[in-house]
Amino acid sequence: MTYKTLLIAISFLISCSVPAQNRETSDSLVIADGEMVVRNSNRTDSLTQSMLRSPLKASLYSAILPGLGQLYNKKYIKAPVVLGIIGTGIGFIKYYDDRYKRYHKAYLAELSGEPHEFSGIQGITPRILANAEDSERRYRDYAVVLTALAYLLNIVDAVVDAHLSVFERDKDLAVKPVIINDANSVFCNQKLGLSFSLSF
Repeated sequence: MTYKTLLIAISFLISCSVPAQNRETSDSLVIADGEMVVRNSNRTDSLTQSMLRSPLKASLYSAILPGLGQLYNKKYIKAPVVLGIIGTGIGFIKYYDDRYKRYHKAYLAELSGEPHEFSGIQGITPRILANAEDSERRYRDYAVVLTALAYLLNIVDAVVDAHLSVFERDKDLAVKPVIINDANSVFCNQKLGLSFSLSF
């Protein structure tokens, strides 16, 4: 009974907190010349508006087809990598599942005394077939878990890229290579470095 109550309470708290994250303040209170003025603070210029991408769309696209959310976010290099990783995972799942079915079928045939594909091999016992079957099942399950994890990370990556899309072409935030003058150097007083600049 306590587990049900706890589960209901947690789901209620989660459902109440999710809509609160989507609320945006559209007005701000500014005091100018002794008068209170309400201004709209959600205005964005046309460049920023064109760079914004919807995290919801990115997550839905990635959930439908892995890599599609990355294409929506204009991360063209990531899309085939994501699709390749998940496709490889599905290939491993199929490979280990086929091997598991082979050993399972041979194990059942060995228990019933019928011939199977491993009958001619010396020293094959039901115990050896059972161990091989368990091993292949374990590998298949690992492949399922890792592929599911890659699928979820694909969705998370698309959402994060969509959230951070506003910073892609922001001129106020830049990392540029610079040449640093170093007076302590004997041979050459210039060194290569990185400069991180944030303008307001």
